[in-house]
Amino acid sequence: MTTLLVSQSNFDQHQTPVGHPERADRIAAVEAGLAGPRFAALERRIAPEGDLSLARLVHDDGYIEALARLRPAEGIVRIDEDTFISAGSLDAVATALGAGLTALEAVALGEATNAFCAVRPPGHHAERGRPMGFCLINTIAVVAREAQRKFGAERVAIIDFDVHHGNGTEDIFKDDPSVLYASSHQWPLYPGTGDPRFTGANNTIVNVGLEAGSGTRAMRAAYEDRIFPAIDAFRPDFVLISAGFDADARDPLAGLDWGPADFSWVTDGLCRLAARHCDGRVVSMLEGGYDLTALADDAAAHVEMLLARG
Repeated sequence: MTTLLVSQSNFDQHQTPVGHPERADRIAAVEAGLAGPRFAALERRIAPEGDLSLARLVHDDGYIEALARLRPAEGIVRIDEDTFISAGSLDAVATALGAGLTALEAVALGEATNAFCAVRPPGHHAERGRPMGFCLINTIAVVAREAQRKFGAERVAIIDFDVHHGNGTEDIFKDDPSVLYASSHQWPLYPGTGDPRFTGANNTIVNVGLEAGSGTRAMRAAYEDRIFPAIDAFRPDFVLISAGFDADARDPLAGLDWGPADFSWVTDGLCRLAARHCDGRVVSMLEGGYDLTALADDAAAHVEMLLARG
């Protein structure tokens, strides 16, 4: 078995204003970072359109219909201070979801050990009833529910190393004992959630706040002391990763001091836990990361480790 890379052919259909950090160039940078000979062993697929009605698994009734009403016939509409929808946004959202579902199926059926989805827009800030933080639907949450609904997973772990707390994913699963949500994030920082004291109704929320300026030592302590043991105790049937690369020291939107070696290290740890509990089944989906050079470097480090563990 191997590592699967699922890409979008229409990532540029989701348009944001000039100067917005979440832009189509991000995916082009990731694709360029994964184009070298060391990635020749990747199996590559183009994402089909996913069924957006599956958003009902994690979002309020009428959520997708409300987004469709906001979508302009042309141009761009502002949803909130940071979040926009354009004429083609839902088409890009559909293939982002299709990528996650394609990756999930390949891993579930043993066609690949693990997978990475190079997609946009990101999803982990989208709450049950509200798009926000560059995110329109919570793609990884839908993938988690499909792992349970379609492939019989009893326990799904979502690990989020984006520098911003995934308030949407926490909002969706905070009362659900069948999903572990574990996040390392700079705290305090946007969106203001992620208090380490919050553990959810069933102690299946693990938030580790990291101080601005902290780097490798604090990151490894967060995972070795809190997040890895929580995953080990949870014994997941699937490991999903919200792979944001904006904890990199070069990223303009935050203040942590990670580098490619840190993303490689945490990926290795997550893959080892997945090998212990669920035959290595890992599906990783791109979230943040806004310095293009850093994003390419960090995504390459992440996927290279997935390949090594595939």
